Amino acid sequence: MQINAVKSVKSGILILSRGGMIMKVGFFSSSTPITNISPTRFQRAERFMESKGITLVAGNLTGQQDFYRSGSIKRRAEEINQLIHDDSINILMATIGGLNTNAILSEIDFDYLQTHPKTIVGYSDATALLLAIEVKAPACRVLYGPALVASFGEFSPIVDQTWSDFFEIISNKNTSVTIQAPKMWTDEAINWNNFERDKKMQINSWGYVNSSVLTGRVLGGNLDTIAGIIGSEYFPKFTKNDLLFIEDAEKDAAIAEKNFAMLNNLGVYRQVKGIILGKHAMFDDLQTGRQPIDILREVLGNNPVPIIYDYDSCHTVPMITTPLGAQASFNAQEMNVTFSNY
Repeated sequence: MQINAVKSVKSGILILSRGGMIMKVGFFSSSTPITNISPTRFQRAERFMESKGITLVAGNLTGQQDFYRSGSIKRRAEEINQLIHDDSINILMATIGGLNTNAILSEIDFDYLQTHPKTIVGYSDATALLLAIEVKAPACRVLYGPALVASFGEFSPIVDQTWSDFFEIISNKNTSVTIQAPKMWTDEAINWNNFERDKKMQINSWGYVNSSVLTGRVLGGNLDTIAGIIGSEYFPKFTKNDLLFIEDAEKDAAIAEKNFAMLNNLGVYRQVKGIILGKHAMFDDLQTGRQPIDILREVLGNNPVPIIYDYDSCHTVPMITTPLGAQASFNAQEMNVTFSNY
């Protein structure tokens, strides 16, 4: 597959479409050393991307491991900076998340990235880098979307839907794009390395509180990761035109309450126009029978801020790609979202 490049609304960024130049994706491991610990899935992801005509550029920590991380703080930042300074690369993509991306932010060359903007994509712990870039290098396109190994190492047909939605976003030519929610979803944790059986899929649905349609600038990411940058220079400022997007995975009810309350205590919920709450993969309700939306509503108390919940840009699959900083219109009843100006 070949791709044409045109200028986006954010100066200098290439938007990619069929026919023309080759898309180059540089990948990095800012926390978990997934290319080392899951080589089978990593290689499957490489084959999938190459089948789409993508040229992959490996970060210099590929295949390496320093216990719980891919390398030291300095080396992890250097890996990303080397990819930032490679002007032939269109997109920087995380391989997976983890827990420690917030540690490298002070070493990232945001100034060069601002003057030589790229598209940056990842999710989960990559939230720390994504939001920092949104603040420090706003000329970039920042996408809460698939990670190389975690997402594109999936098996068909799930990986095909994730790719399709991702490609819709990156190939958008200065117009609005509407993404329909997947009809089915799953958070079943099988088939990581080798295929065992088809995952058990569930019929999809979105819910809402106070309004089924929310429109505004969408901004946010993984809630547990946000806790590691909140109050810092890398955390964005919200306005009454903004939709706060939050999602999490593999947490229990107690941690969900703590993290929801963190944003409440900071006053974020009263600063925004609405909340977009992603599905919570592998949620442990601690035998309460309560779901994340129930806990969030209790934390909110008498705050009438509208919520659309169970959005599919999260750790469940297939995954919708969400351009952070974009103008977005979410429709819970139609189960679609329209993005523009990103």
